[in-house]
Amino acid sequence: MKCEPLYEWTGPKVNWPRHTNACTWTGELTEVQQKAADRITEAIRNKENELLVWAVCGAGKTEMLFPGITESLKRGKRICIATPRTDVVRELLPRLREAFSGIYVQGLYGGSRETEGAAQLVIATTHQLLRFKNAFDVIIIDEIDAFPYHANKSLSYAANRSKKEKSNTTIYLTATPRQNHQIQISRKRLQHIFVPSRFHGYPLPVPVFHMCYSLKKYMISSRPPKSFLNWYVQRENPNRQLLIFVPTILFAEKLSKNLTKILQDDKVVAVHASDKNREEKIQQFRDNQISILVTTTILERGVTFPAVDVVIFDAGHSVFDEAALVQIAGRAGRSPKDPTGEVVFFHDGKTEAMVQAVRSIRKMNKRGGFC
Repeated sequence: MKCEPLYEWTGPKVNWPRHTNACTWTGELTEVQQKAADRITEAIRNKENELLVWAVCGAGKTEMLFPGITESLKRGKRICIATPRTDVVRELLPRLREAFSGIYVQGLYGGSRETEGAAQLVIATTHQLLRFKNAFDVIIIDEIDAFPYHANKSLSYAANRSKKEKSNTTIYLTATPRQNHQIQISRKRLQHIFVPSRFHGYPLPVPVFHMCYSLKKYMISSRPPKSFLNWYVQRENPNRQLLIFVPTILFAEKLSKNLTKILQDDKVVAVHASDKNREEKIQQFRDNQISILVTTTILERGVTFPAVDVVIFDAGHSVFDEAALVQIAGRAGRSPKDPTGEVVFFHDGKTEAMVQAVRSIRKMNKRGGFC
């Protein structure tokens, strides 16, 4: 992959318009969400350098941003929401356009139809930030703990480079902060606000462990374990869609074909990062045209489906670290109409990541007022 030159604007300074009341969202924030939204707005108004918003999966982080974005547009600021995953940009873009219907909101990611990057409000993958220098007054980085952002120093460099040199504010969002951020919080080197509960008032689903003997044999044959089939026919709500996470692309493709035969269900589909029809399949699942979606970790975070059960095959695999397991579990129970989806880890031996993930979820529930 050859290097490409980066160009920067050297012309006159752009004066962005001030929008008196840009937000057209008619929803209401909960008391906890409002507290976080007020803190975000305060950070932007006072031009604070950094603020971390630590909010559990399903807390409604996007809606918490709306007052801060509104305040920024009111002051004539330029804003970028950056996220590591393309699928998250695709999901959030229509929501932002609806919430700020009078503002041109631009979505930038690999393969996106829009390419200029000239809007006042931009949502983009973190890789797209390499295109900007001294461009944004406010940078909101979603899922700062996610791959590839947390593991790629060039992306944090790009984020810093894209901010204006003076009077800028960076808002970090995460449900699973990495150790370095937790240390900064504990030493009071990073301002933060904690949101311990989901917006609908129900606790996070706690994963259940299912020991699966000879799991590797099933993985090699790409067939579902018998313990999974037993659970599948006995699950609490058979009307829920099923989201199955697996560690590899090859296993995802073969497993979906085998499940189609075994369950006699032609609505079983696999999706992964290399899938050319990825966007279409995810939308079909969201529209309830697919009953079971077998996926890799590309859908571990940032996407919302209204009523799903969640399964992980080979939960002890190294690709599933603690943060990934917590995020995957967070795909279940996100809707107030169905807030209690099941989460099942099929494994052939508990790992420290699995144990810590469940411990973390229980701790968040306790902090949120749930026993």
